[in-house]
Amino acid sequence: MITYLKNEEIDREKWNNCLAEIHEVKPYPWSWYLDIMAPGWDALVDDDYDALFPLPRFRKYGFNYLATPVFLQQLGAFSPEIETVKKAEEFVSFLPDFFRLVDLNIAQKIETDEYKVTPRSNYELKLDGSYESIWFRYMTDCRRNINIAHRYPQEIVDKVKPHEIISLFRNNIGKRAGVIRDTSYRHLHSLMDHCTGTAKGRILGVRSPKGKLLWGIFMIDIADRITLLFTAGSRKSRELRTAYHVIDHIIMLNAGTGKTVDFAGSSVPSIAIFMKSFGGMRTTYYRLFRNNLPWPVRLFK
Repeated sequence: MITYLKNEEIDREKWNNCLAEIHEVKPYPWSWYLDIMAPGWDALVDDDYDALFPLPRFRKYGFNYLATPVFLQQLGAFSPEIETVKKAEEFVSFLPDFFRLVDLNIAQKIETDEYKVTPRSNYELKLDGSYESIWFRYMTDCRRNINIAHRYPQEIVDKVKPHEIISLFRNNIGKRAGVIRDTSYRHLHSLMDHCTGTAKGRILGVRSPKGKLLWGIFMIDIADRITLLFTAGSRKSRELRTAYHVIDHIIMLNAGTGKTVDFAGSSVPSIAIFMKSFGGMRTTYYRLFRNNLPWPVRLFK
């Protein structure tokens, strides 16, 4: 039986125990991730936490709504045993009507007339072979850019603070990428602090000879999955092909482990091409959208 649980009613131990039984589960549905990135989240739970459906709940202009926050790519139905597409359809049909706006990215493709369902792309690279075998699966342009990057001294360092990589992003492409709210950056900073403090993630970077951060990446490494969640770069780093250099380094260090590199998706065509160039497989998730807000509120959502 499906039950709607408010945030304070969720048993986080049972929630995380369910996720721990799922192979290569993404970081987004863990309670600690949701607590940081979608504070106040609610959930739909089937029976005794046999299946889960997180609900990033918000309220604005007096209306409750569901929306996928920035830096939280996708949610959906999660279960170690139950078929998740069918369960996602059950969960979605159970959503309370008081959510006048629903804008969720979920892993499952569901059939519904109540929502507009739009596919979105991600790329994942399985590190189950030698580095040499993975290298030859890179696209030609990718190998060329890595070789260009190797012409320049680019030491990869791990002593990078969250505020440095966030500032680099904001100063270069933040507004163009659609991330403009201070709360989004504050949540991201808290996520970085949590992950680096609990060995769930790392921040790597490349600095100029004077110590200025040229390029950085924040990645989460749990459940045999390396999620490249956030990157930031300067104009100089693009000239040096630094992104290719660092991601190739991450792949080289983890080759043969069987882990999966998750490029965390992007709707920007140039970034999608960059992710694809490392030879990963395209995967699909889906945007579930329904707007029942009254006019004129729907104009200001």
